[in-house]
Amino acid sequence: MPADLPAGAVAHDFVEHFADGRPPAPRGRALAVEAPVAIEINGLGYAVMMATPTDLEDYALGFCLAEQLIADPSGFVAAQAAEVAGKGWILRITLATTDAAPLLERARLRLSEGSCGLCGIESLEQVLRPLPPIRAALAVDDAAIFRATAALADHQALGRATRAAHAAAFCTADGTIVALREDVGRHNAFDKLVGTLARAGHDPAGGFVVLTARCSYELVQKAVIAGVPLLVTVSAASTLAAERASAHGLRLVSLARDDSFLENGTI
Repeated sequence: MPADLPAGAVAHDFVEHFADGRPPAPRGRALAVEAPVAIEINGLGYAVMMATPTDLEDYALGFCLAEQLIADPSGFVAAQAAEVAGKGWILRITLATTDAAPLLERARLRLSEGSCGLCGIESLEQVLRPLPPIRAALAVDDAAIFRATAALADHQALGRATRAAHAAAFCTADGTIVALREDVGRHNAFDKLVGTLARAGHDPAGGFVVLTARCSYELVQKAVIAGVPLLVTVSAASTLAAERASAHGLRLVSLARDDSFLENGTI
């Protein structure tokens, strides 16, 4: 085990067992930290997410953008993260008053109606709500996609140490990785990346995103909301992900391997 573990990893003791009959032996290994992160917005509890408690300010901004709680980073005022010993983390987010008003009412209604998450016709309509189509035109050739996926592992410090963290990387059109965030949750990693780009002033329309995950509809939705023109995932896409990508003009690549990938659509 490396002496210096990356942020988000801790050392843990195991006993390793062998199929060839050797006696069990002690084994140290790095584990990715997973903890509950309670998100409070303008003093009101909004959600509890299971996440790796790193880059939480990036996560806060990306979460608010992905949830469409704010239209752009100007509506985001501040975020403070605090650890609660033995319990997890609290992420306190402050939004501009004009942005927070409808959010607070929505959260109050949700809390009063129940916590099942997706209940009733109104909730289902919100899940599959139409989104503005992708307008950005970005020319990315096959070589750039292969270049980005080949370089991905070299940028995953937490992933290399633990083999248990997802990564979301932002790449220029030629496949150069310029930003990457990691988390035990694929959605969280993407939110952290979106927040990172917003704080750095990078336009998501000027590049593409690579995710070390299967492609579910939520990830497609996050890409569309962020304005990313191309989403690449190393695992397969679901039916709804493929349908939503086509409906909103998102170029979707899945099962990205060293020698091939699948692109959504037909020739």
